[in-house]
Order: sequence, then structure tokens, then C-alpha cells
Amino acid sequence: MTKEDKVLVIQDIKGMLQDAKVVYVANLEGMNAAATSDFRRQAFKQNITLKVVKNTLLQKAMEQMEGDVDYSEMFQSFKGNTALMISETANAPAKLIQTFRKKAEFPALKSAYLQDTFYVGDENLGTLVNIKSREEMIGEIITLLQSPLRNILSALQNKDEATGNAEEAAPVVEEAAPVAEVKEEVKAEETPATEVAPEASSEATDAPSAE
Repeated sequence: MTKEDKVLVIQDIKGMLQDAKVVYVANLEGMNAAATSDFRRQAFKQNITLKVVKNTLLQKAMEQMEGDVDYSEMFQSFKGNTALMISETANAPAKLIQTFRKKAEFPALKSAYLQDTFYVGDENLGTLVNIKSREEMIGEIITLLQSPLRNILSALQNKDEATGNAEEAAPVVEEAAPVAEVKEEVKAEETPATEVAPEASSEATDAPSAE
């Protein structure tokens, strides 16, 4: 590889690392051509950018990166065959490596950087697999926030239903009122019949006595 080629590779690696939040370095040594091709294909399906690189060029690219991340802690793992993996999902590369490890010894985890933390060594693979992605954590937070809101909405809905049932029952009492009014009117009409008696008594008093 010429010096110009090396410069181009370093620039390419720097482009991959630019704004990267999830960086994995894996060892693909021991994988045959078919397994390696399948690994690349699965990485592509999961939106994982994968590139096999030389350790020296990867280290130089990381050293030249301008930013808050100091990748020097990962350099000790740069031995043998090396593949750089960049992802948006924190545990996606770890899960992919774990899936292939069910059938073979490789790929293996060399090191990783995500969520402002470095992980060096294949023994960290299980930890990385169980790390929740940003999307998963946001989803859990939203669920926790929505739970009290659901309870409030449910209580308001139950209150509205109870109020509606009470309003439907109220007209029964109002409809009964006219019956009482009719009874009062009937009673008022019957009252004059009792007032006729005094007039008859008065006429009997005024009649001339039989002398």
C-alpha cells in the first residue's frame, strides 16, 4: 500500500468515526470467506457500517480525530485481524457478534466505545448485549410518564360516565310532578260541592212556621 493509499484509508476511517456514538472493534480472524460475507451482509441489514482495517491505520485515524473522545484506551486491543463497526444502536454490534458466536469461536470483541464508556476485552460482550439503546431507554421513560396520565384519564372518564348516568335518571322524578298537580286540581274542583249544604240549611230556617 502506497503512502497516498494509506492517507486515503485514514481519511475514510476518520469519516466513519466523525460524530460516531457507538464504536466497536472486532476480530474476524478464523472466519472463512462465506462466514465473513454473511457477517457483512447481516451488519448491512442492521445498519451497522463495517470495514476491515489495518491496526496501525486505525490507530492513526483515531489519534488524528479532533474532539472530546480519546480512543487511546482501545489501542491495546489492536492486534491481529481487525474490523471497525459503527452503529446508531448501542447493542446492535454486540448482538450480531453473539449470534455468530453460537456456531463458531469468531468473531470476537476486541474493544468498544459507547455512552461515554470504554469496554476492552471479549469478556465484555455479554454486558454490551444487555445495554439498552437510546431508543429503548426513551421508550421506557415515555411509558413511565404515560402511566399516571392513563390513570388520570381513566378516572375522568369514569367520572363523566357516572355524571351521565345521574343526568339520565333525573327526568323520572320530573315526570312524576304533573301527577301530583292533577290530584290537587281534582281536589280543588270537588271542594265547592261541600259548600251547597249551608244554603239549603238557610232556606229551611227562613221558611214560615206553620201557625
